[in-house]
Amino acid sequence: MSVVDLSALTGGLRELPPLALYVHFPWCIRKCPYCDFNSHEPKNGFDEMAYVDALLRDLEYSLPEVWGRPLTSIFMGGGTPSLFSPQAMDVFLAGVRARLRLHPDAEITMEANPGTFEIERFRGYREAGINRLSIGIQSFDPKHLKALGRIHDGDEAKRAVEIALTHFDNVNLDLMYALPGQTLDEALSDLNTALSYGITHLSAYHLTIEPNTMFAAQTPKNLPDDEVSADMQEAIESCLEAAGFDHYETSAFAKPGRHSRHNLNYWQFGDYVGIGAGAHGKISSHAGIVRQMRHKQPAAYLKAVADGNPLQSQQKVARADLPFEFMMNLLRLTGGFESRLFQERTGLPLALIRRQLDEAQAHGLLDGDGAILHPTLKGQRFLNDLLTLFLKEGDE
Repeated sequence: MSVVDLSALTGGLRELPPLALYVHFPWCIRKCPYCDFNSHEPKNGFDEMAYVDALLRDLEYSLPEVWGRPLTSIFMGGGTPSLFSPQAMDVFLAGVRARLRLHPDAEITMEANPGTFEIERFRGYREAGINRLSIGIQSFDPKHLKALGRIHDGDEAKRAVEIALTHFDNVNLDLMYALPGQTLDEALSDLNTALSYGITHLSAYHLTIEPNTMFAAQTPKNLPDDEVSADMQEAIESCLEAAGFDHYETSAFAKPGRHSRHNLNYWQFGDYVGIGAGAHGKISSHAGIVRQMRHKQPAAYLKAVADGNPLQSQQKVARADLPFEFMMNLLRLTGGFESRLFQERTGLPLALIRRQLDEAQAHGLLDGDGAILHPTLKGQRFLNDLLTLFLKEGDE
């Protein structure tokens, strides 16, 4: 089959995808040694209302690009957004509503860490309009929390879940496995503790040693080997399936009707405005797709907003890169996706990647009936190999 000349394709989107808002709060009480996110310890504190004002001004700069499009979800991540008061969150969300149309049942998520939990504080978040919490538990075991550099202990982790469920019926817990010195029984004990609270969403992440982190500089001892880590992953997936959870994304599990709408929008190649220090965004128009990044350092970000340009970079996604970018997101969905989404979200015909689709199926990495495509179990386990097939010519 001959190679299609991407530069000759006109492409073009017939309709725009759903739009979400990501908001980055860059401060943490203490930087965790495994964390490669844009987070900073506030050595001299921070002015929460000055940052909220900057966020709203930042949003205003994006309005011409998304005017008239409703927001389907808002996700406030970090860092530790729960370091901000309910009053600050109320002012921020009121400001968003004044500038953009919010879908009536929009999902509004805030990340929170144990150690920042107080009953009155979280009642205030709920009253401000936040309707979903994502709590960074990581483990309930004190020795593993200490190894991860977390500021909370096991009792505080449990108390955080209890307080969250007092005010929110839509709660996600983040857990990590393959921790230093962790056994399979200990990993399952963390999982069973989480399930005992009746939660409806859980994210289970394998601890990875990321570049430019403290763990990369000094790798912790006694990390489980690949075989033990694989046993943990399989046991966690099996236990969650038995508990009625849908394994709908590489690391995400949900009870029926409790899938993260915001994250699904990412994985379905939807659009999102990203505001706040270091936030990334993806905006589609009939002229193409652009990716944006805000200035990362909080001080630099605040100055850039004051100067009238919060963007550190903006780049149009080349047509040749669109197949890989699309698949990098959609192939995280274990249940697959409707093949029509490829043209709807990229503006390119599915025939453009027919050779790669056929090759993926021939290698047992992809399956489907044409209308629905999904990674096989082998494709999920070797996702990087599957994605490599969709790199543009010359990058393979």
